[in-house]
Formats: sequence, C-alpha cells, structure tokens
Amino acid sequence: MATVREVTHDLLRDLGMTTVFGNPGSTELPFLQDFPEDFRYVLALQEASALGMADGYAQGTGSAAFVNLHTGPGLGNAMGAMVTAWHNRTPLVVTAGQQDRRHIALEPLLTGDLVDLAKPYVKRSHEPYRAEDVPREIHRAYHTAMQNPRGPVFVSIPMNDWDSDAEPFAAREISHRSAPDPEALGRVAQVLAGAQRPAIVAGPGVARAGAFYDAVALAEKMRAEVWAAPNSPLAGFPEDHPLFRGHLVLAQKGLAEQLSPYDVVLVLGAQVFQYYPYVPGPVVEEGTRLVQVTEDPEEANRAATGTSLIGDVGVAIRQLTGLLPETDRQAPPAPEPPPAPEASSPMSVGYVMHVLSEVLPEDAMVADESASSKAKLHRYIRPSRPGGYLTSAAGGLGYCLPAAVGLKLAQPERPVVCVIGDGSVSYSIQALWSAARYGVGVVVVVVNNRGYSILKGFRNAIGIDDTVPGLDVPGIDFVHLAEGFGASGERVEEAEILGEALTRALAAGRPYLLDVIVDPAVPKLLS
Repeated sequence: MATVREVTHDLLRDLGMTTVFGNPGSTELPFLQDFPEDFRYVLALQEASALGMADGYAQGTGSAAFVNLHTGPGLGNAMGAMVTAWHNRTPLVVTAGQQDRRHIALEPLLTGDLVDLAKPYVKRSHEPYRAEDVPREIHRAYHTAMQNPRGPVFVSIPMNDWDSDAEPFAAREISHRSAPDPEALGRVAQVLAGAQRPAIVAGPGVARAGAFYDAVALAEKMRAEVWAAPNSPLAGFPEDHPLFRGHLVLAQKGLAEQLSPYDVVLVLGAQVFQYYPYVPGPVVEEGTRLVQVTEDPEEANRAATGTSLIGDVGVAIRQLTGLLPETDRQAPPAPEPPPAPEASSPMSVGYVMHVLSEVLPEDAMVADESASSKAKLHRYIRPSRPGGYLTSAAGGLGYCLPAAVGLKLAQPERPVVCVIGDGSVSYSIQALWSAARYGVGVVVVVVNNRGYSILKGFRNAIGIDDTVPGLDVPGIDFVHLAEGFGASGERVEEAEILGEALTRALAAGRPYLLDVIVDPAVPKLLS
C-alpha cells in the first residue's frame, strides 16, 4: 500500500502545486523524503520570506501555492506574512510539521498549538485526526483557499503521519465562482443607468476576478471616471486610461471630498472604505449614492453605507455591461499628465519615480513597498496591464521583496521591479539569496532616505513632536549586503546616472539591487 507521503505527492501534482516554498526543519524531513523529481523546492532563509515568495507566486499564477514551514517557531516567524496573505486574499496551502503523535501528549521539544497559532489569519486551521486523513485535508485546504473570498489555509501534520499507509485519493473538480443575484443585479443596473455623473472605484477584487479589461468596457460604456480603491494591493484598471483619475486617499474626509462630484459611485471589488488614521468626516457627501459589488459577504456586511451586491466581481461586471443601455453622455476629458520633476542633488523621490517610469517596459510588474514614496510612485508609474502592480494590503513591512521573487518565478518572461524603502528592505533582504540561487532576475530599487520617513510624516500629521526615538536608520551598506547574498548591486547618488543604472539593472538577467539616495524630506500626509 502507498504511504501518506506518496499519496499526497500525487495529489499535489494533480492540483498543480508542484512548487513548494519553505525552510525545512526536523519535523518536515519526513514530508521531504523521496521528493519527486518533477517538483521544485524553493528554499528561503527565513520563513516569512518563504511565505512571502509563495504569496507572490500565487498572485502571479492565479492559483494556490504550497508552503511548508517548521513547526511552531517557523510558523511564528511567518505569521506577519500570513497576516498580509489574509488581507491580500492570497490562496495558500500552508503546512507545518507537528511532533510525532506517539509521544505528543508528553509535549516534547517542538510541540506546539499550531492550529490556534494560525487560526486568526487563515480561512481554516486544522490538524487531521488520523494519518490517513492528511491527503483529504490538503485537498480540502486547496479548495477552501481557492473559494471566494480567497485566502490562506493552514494544516498541521504530525511528522510520523507521512510513513503511514493511505488509500489513493483523487482530486475533485469544484467550482470556485458564484454569480450575483440576477434581480439585485438588475436593480443596480437601473441605478447606474439613471446616473448623471457616475464614477467607478476599482479595487483588487477586479484583478483577482480576471476582469481588468472587463472593467474598462464597463467604464467606457458608462462614460464614468475611475478611481483606484485606497491602498489597493492590486491594480484593477489601466492607470494610463483617459478615464482614470488617480488613487483615493485613506482619510475619510478627504476621500468623501474626492467622490463628491459624483451622484452614483460603483465600488468594484473593494471595501467601503479602508481608512487610516481616523479623520472625521462622512463616508460620502450628501447627494452621492454608493453601490458596492464584492465577492466577500463580510466586506458587504461591514460597509458603512450604500447598497451591496455579493458575487463574483468579474461576472457582475460583464453582466452589468450587458444590462446597461448606451448613453449619449460625453466622456470626461483625460487629465493632463504630471510635469516632469527637475533633477537635483540629492534626488527627489518624484524624480526617481519619473525616471523609473520612463525606462520600465510596458509589461513590467511593480512590487511596491515604498511607504512614504507611494504617492509619488502612483503619480508617475501607471500600470497598464493585468498584474502590473502588487503591494501589501496589510500595511506591514517585509512582504514585497520576497513577493517580487515569487512573482518573477511565476512569470519569468515579464520584468519585475521591487520599489522599496530602506526601512522596508532590511526586513527581508535575505530573499535576494533565493533569487540568486534560483536565477530570478528581479530588480530591487531601494529608495533610501536613511530612515522611517513614513513615520515622520505620520508623526507630523497627528501632531506629535519630534522627540519620538527610533526613526532614523543610517549607515547600512545595501550594495554589499546584496552582493553577500549573491546578487549584484550599485549605489546611485547622481541624477544624471539614474536612468543608465536602471536600464543596466533591467537588462542584467540576475537579481540586481540599486541603492538610490534621495532627499530625506518628510512627506506631507493626509493632504
């Protein structure tokens, strides 16, 4: 009879999860024994990077990725990345080895309550009751992760389960999409058809549903201006399109003001709304009606105002486009492009983003953890294709560098650039080792202002004085750190060589870090 390990390997192959991200420990060795030749093991030097790479890989493939962590300590190391995966709604099957069942009651070394540790930030957390149930639980985890709203699922597996006997287990086909209620959809179409000044807010649910271009068709039929949802982890609309107006702010009052010109606002695949910090004000101004379409019932339930429609966002967009009549309303004029910033010494963040936008290939994918530089990035870098932008929906640091490596593993034919702050890159710089080991040609642009500039801006915005400690991070040599992990790197201080350095990095075909020194001016937030 086959072992649990052999049956699980066959199941993972059937489910398309033959790339395994992890950092092995003693409790994981029985799973890794006799590792199939057609599988790929992507080694990370720390568990948060393993989960971050898996997140980026799942975002790039559109399907669940498999992660194998080392019992309680390894899962604990990865929990920050798990929080990000939860908020990003990334489909992941995350496993960790548990101690041997035969003496687990004695709580030997490396025993832990893994199920409860993972539980707050996964869709399901479970340890199989019997060894022979492991394949069934992994099959369930895969489909749970892929079912809308997507997200990570955790399975704790005692280390001696893998050598137990198991019957063959065949993967089942399960639909992961559900259509919205047709009657409710018809009522929404009537509201949109009666709008005089409509707008669309495009969120990450549009991208997850594969409806990037469908959203364009709907916006063009409605002649509606389009805004990106605040802090959207994915681009749901081409930002070089004439109807695109920019990104909504995270402040409640300012966001309501941005939407005040419209009588009907259609929110697609986003919550209503994400804010930070607290800024008093209405959700929308009086006279603005809001309609939300979301795949997530809980997101609909906690919306502060408006009508919510639950169902697959892509299906809803396509059906609404078909239901809406043609309009004789004129399309609003396209906004003027922002002026090019001037070169200076030190370089401004705006100048760096402008130059990067000029050398980026059209099909490039940008992983963004630029924090204080994010507004300037959005001002100049306009993703125009599906998958062109990725960031963390959770707000924590350490995600985007490993995510960029995973993204490039998933789509090796597309350029991948990680734009990251100097405060952020230190959280997960060891992911460069994995990039070098597996030949992943990701470009890392460190926007180096020598500190946590976003915290300085936030400090100023909420009226705290400059006595707060721990906001400066000087003296780190990122180029030598990158080289120590097997990547290439160079420091860029002069504006006149920035374009050449970026072009060189993009053409390198290997992991390449640029340490770009910028003006440490503190950004104005909430304005």
